[in-house]
Amino acid sequence: MHIPDGFLATPVWAALDLAAIPAVGLIARRSQAGLEDARAPLLGVMGAFVFAAQMINFPVGVGTSGHLVGGTLLACTLGPSAAVVVMTAILAVQALVFQDGGLLALGANVMNMAVAGVLAGYLPFHYWGQGPWRRAAIFLGGVLSVLVSAFLTLAQLRISGIPMPSAVLGLSMALFLVSALVEGAVTLAVFGALEKMNPGWVRKPAGAISRLRGALAAGALLMASLGALVASGLPDGLESAAAKLGIHERAWNLFETPLLDYELQFAEPVWMRKVAAGLVGLAIIYLLCAALSRWLLRRRSP
Repeated sequence: MHIPDGFLATPVWAALDLAAIPAVGLIARRSQAGLEDARAPLLGVMGAFVFAAQMINFPVGVGTSGHLVGGTLLACTLGPSAAVVVMTAILAVQALVFQDGGLLALGANVMNMAVAGVLAGYLPFHYWGQGPWRRAAIFLGGVLSVLVSAFLTLAQLRISGIPMPSAVLGLSMALFLVSALVEGAVTLAVFGALEKMNPGWVRKPAGAISRLRGALAAGALLMASLGALVASGLPDGLESAAAKLGIHERAWNLFETPLLDYELQFAEPVWMRKVAAGLVGLAIIYLLCAALSRWLLRRRSP
């Protein structure tokens, strides 16, 4: 789902870059007022958990893989505004450190996954998350977050002048639908596990955060260190669509880092490359999101 540089026309990525800056800035200001003191320590571990989960690709059919995006999970645990800030931080680190998504296309990826995806994923939980439809709302939120992000991504490619044959478009949307259904199921399972460990923590987080932080940190470490070794090597939905459309060779990077493609290039033995890259990324995301939580609390309006 991460759009690389070279896929979008200059007016498209430039407009989305310009739109993403004030959008995230406005939402960050809202999160300052809405972020609870008791929930703030979760930003670091939730950001690390979602980053680690995004590294694990799973097959979705027809030679294609998908991975958890995590927007709905972040929104339901942190609140929508804080979730947008955390997802933006994750996408920025992925683009800058791992070359996953282009730097010029960062605004597009932020608008698709961090803004539209997170807010769409939170809507069902906002309206039905406190009643008997709670589980259905969480599942539907996960599905919507992926479908909205996928639709915007394909629309931006089309606006950029890339032809979209109906067969390729239909297959791509079908594969994204499978990923969306898995997203909903995994989001519901993780959210349910957290609530079982600490019943009512979403409504009354005080006193339960330390236990949750430990569980989330352990899960993130496990996924980053071992999950990457068993992840599918198949291309994700966008990479598969790009290959079918004949545009995959357009992708390029402004520069290369030692952690390109989630591998520490100079690590030995080879299997350690992904493990080391995952752990390095985990530390960066945790420290960045923890720093953001402190910054948001300090800048809270009196």
